[in-house]
Amino acid sequence: MAWSYRKRIKIIPGVHLNISRKGISTNIGVKGASVTFGHDATYVNTVSGRHKVPPPRPVKSVASPAVVTLPQGNIFSIAPAEITNQDMQGVKEAILSAHQQRRELNHDLQQIKLALKGSQSQLTLSYVFLYGLIVPSIAKKIKERIAAQKMAIEEINQELEKSRMELDISFDADILQKYEAVKAAFVQLSHSKKIWDVTSAMQENRRVTRSAASTVVDKREVRIGIQSIEDIYANVEPLWFKNANGADLYFYPGFIIMYDTKDRFGIIDMKELQFNFLPVRFIERGVVPSDAKVIDYTWDKVNKNGAPDKRFRDNFQIPIVRYGAITLRTAAGVNEEYEFSNYEAAELFSEAFIDFQKVIKGGY
Repeated sequence: MAWSYRKRIKIIPGVHLNISRKGISTNIGVKGASVTFGHDATYVNTVSGRHKVPPPRPVKSVASPAVVTLPQGNIFSIAPAEITNQDMQGVKEAILSAHQQRRELNHDLQQIKLALKGSQSQLTLSYVFLYGLIVPSIAKKIKERIAAQKMAIEEINQELEKSRMELDISFDADILQKYEAVKAAFVQLSHSKKIWDVTSAMQENRRVTRSAASTVVDKREVRIGIQSIEDIYANVEPLWFKNANGADLYFYPGFIIMYDTKDRFGIIDMKELQFNFLPVRFIERGVVPSDAKVIDYTWDKVNKNGAPDKRFRDNFQIPIVRYGAITLRTAAGVNEEYEFSNYEAAELFSEAFIDFQKVIKGGY
């Protein structure tokens, strides 16, 4: 390896989002090309002209539990690579370019670190066996090589910092307040004592089980929080939802990244997301989380009228608690559901998110 290391890196296109009451304008930092989202249609601007393409079909977001039904069967999304629409393809390509370049640089970095370790060992041995002292030029050349290798490592680290897709997001002042409300509510929601990813829901045969539950769900405890993607440098950190049976979700203002691995991910325009909130009555056979509220009681074995089934001698009462549930769906195949022990925090986040999503859709 030549120790006058000079790897030419390409500039990763940056992405600028401007969020206003007219909707979102998205500009990808390649000369002669940008994508702008407006009220009535999407326009792709190129050096050869301006072409109109059909607007995305509007998706209604609701918070009323009266019009929301729990999905049945396994609850999971399709492979993330299959969900990116045409408008988001340029953003995805910029992220992939950043990842490819970072992978190549990290490979070079490991090779040089390995060579540096060999040079340092060689210098030590030159002194142990005295030939480095007897012939000073030998030690001098090794030291020069070590200095060049250390400089190469420093240069690669600097190039790694530049090899990210830069995402710059700007807001109108009043819309920024709406997004700050979303983020604050999300942080509060992340402090829920229990957070679950619901992975399946099946109808219960109550005649057989004598249970008060009409639906049996399988859910796994997960975490949410503020967490970034390595190949993206953004001035606004995304809201992260851990996914127990698929790709994690990263919510940026304007779009959502379903992230499985650095090579397998998809990007969803936030306008396409159907975001719903509903209260859930859950028969809690485990420990009731300290931030959940017991709203009723039932029996382990019950009759249709809710009275205890007296045929079972050791029948006992079970608390019914109220949890908050959020469902995330798109026509392209996103299908996720989360439950939170803190109902009020889930409701507050949902209200703030739906309010912000109206801006994304150009609703007001």
